[in-house]
Amino acid sequence: MRKISAHLILDGLGNCYSKGIVTLDSDGTILSIEDTGGVLRESAEVEFFSGMLIPGFVNAHCHLELSHMYHTFPEAAGFVPFLKKVVETRASEPECIAVAAEKADILMYKNGIVAVGDIANGPTAFEAKKNSCIHYFTFLETLGFNPERSGKAFDWAENCLKQAESMGLKGSIVPHAPYSVSIQLFNAVASEAMRSGLPLSIHSQESLDEDDLYRTGSGEMVIHLRDNLGIDPSFFNPTSESALRSTLKLLPTKNNLLLVHNVYTTQSDLDYIASVRELSDTWFVLCPGSNLYIQNQLPDIDLFRRNRLQICLGTDSLASNHQLSILEEMKIIQHACPSITLDELLGWATIHGAKALEINDWAGSIEVGKRPGINLLTNVDLSERKLFPGTRVKKIC
Repeated sequence: MRKISAHLILDGLGNCYSKGIVTLDSDGTILSIEDTGGVLRESAEVEFFSGMLIPGFVNAHCHLELSHMYHTFPEAAGFVPFLKKVVETRASEPECIAVAAEKADILMYKNGIVAVGDIANGPTAFEAKKNSCIHYFTFLETLGFNPERSGKAFDWAENCLKQAESMGLKGSIVPHAPYSVSIQLFNAVASEAMRSGLPLSIHSQESLDEDDLYRTGSGEMVIHLRDNLGIDPSFFNPTSESALRSTLKLLPTKNNLLLVHNVYTTQSDLDYIASVRELSDTWFVLCPGSNLYIQNQLPDIDLFRRNRLQICLGTDSLASNHQLSILEEMKIIQHACPSITLDELLGWATIHGAKALEINDWAGSIEVGKRPGINLLTNVDLSERKLFPGTRVKKIC
């Protein structure tokens, strides 16, 4: 048994304890939380930390298998040029990918991340996830904009998922993005999702180019499909609607759905989403570090706050970020939205991600009976409950 305390304890649910005491079992399960009212009597049994104790972070969106691409791409080059570079450079020796994935996993663990919603296009990072102290839910992405590829694309994802499950990894089959998945492939994914009932993920509104594709069948995305992927897009019939409106209706409404990036989401888009599915089953994943890295653009974060949406945080990959740190993502958001409270921001970084990945029975908040991991934030503004640029995280358990 272990008893720990700090100047402040934020539980991830909006509650704050001044010099409270958290009692832990040997496996990290929380046995009790004592509210001392700010009066902590000296005791040899209690470990006191200077700073703030919080739950372990949940990284709702990552691409572990792209870790070998660290510092490969120039910053702020734009979305379609980024896609082009990924296509040109993602192929590498499996051993190289596996080693980089293992290093990135260790980095996330040291950064206080206890669970990850990880994107996979193949099995190269499975071994790193199998051996990890982090809990992974793997989203096996399907890729195939040409309808003729839908069968092979789905079969590949299905085989990869079976391999993951044989290694003790949980996951589901998901669409990559509107600009990379045909209607036929969307339908196959939807059928499997309705059978499994598991969470889904899709890159959503990361670029205006995907809207040009769906509205008019023209623009940079068409050029990417033709010149970089070798796909003749003449089969595609534009819908005269945005990519979101054209494809969201193809997904089942009962599964948890993680909409990732949302850089160009508007109020009209949010109204549409609410008209076709329950917002209680919809999670908006923000990856601000990646958005700045690729196109120097952030989502309208205050828009999501005004609509009281369920927001999660992700790091995306080392191909499009300088680090895999949820704390650094929080700092970016706090700088962009100074009015946001640390309690609200912490909820995005912990319990919301846990609920989206359906692991909130053990992760996401400091509650009796849970085993969420405990992080210590140091060099933090305790009086105003704000992060400093120099705030650091240390994993306590």
